[in-house]
Amino acid sequence: MANHKSAQKRIRTNDSKRLRNKYQHKTTRNAVRNLRTITDKTEAEALLISVVSMLDKLAKRNVIHKNKAANLKSGLQVKINKL
Repeated sequence: MANHKSAQKRIRTNDSKRLRNKYQHKTTRNAVRNLRTITDKTEAEALLISVVSMLDKLAKRNVIHKNKAANLKSGLQVKINKL
């Protein structure tokens, strides 16, 4: 266990940030999964906007790599264009 006050605070903040990142990442993965199962084009296009926003936020906060976010967005857009 850490002895310094700043190290103890760092442990607490890291835990809270880890939990927040984990929640946001899981929520985004579920949204992507739901978007892939939709067969209605207008509904999919409406959901795509929010999913792209979620992916951009994760990439901006370094929860996922920016190239992974770009690949996911590109693949989802191709899928929706084929509907």
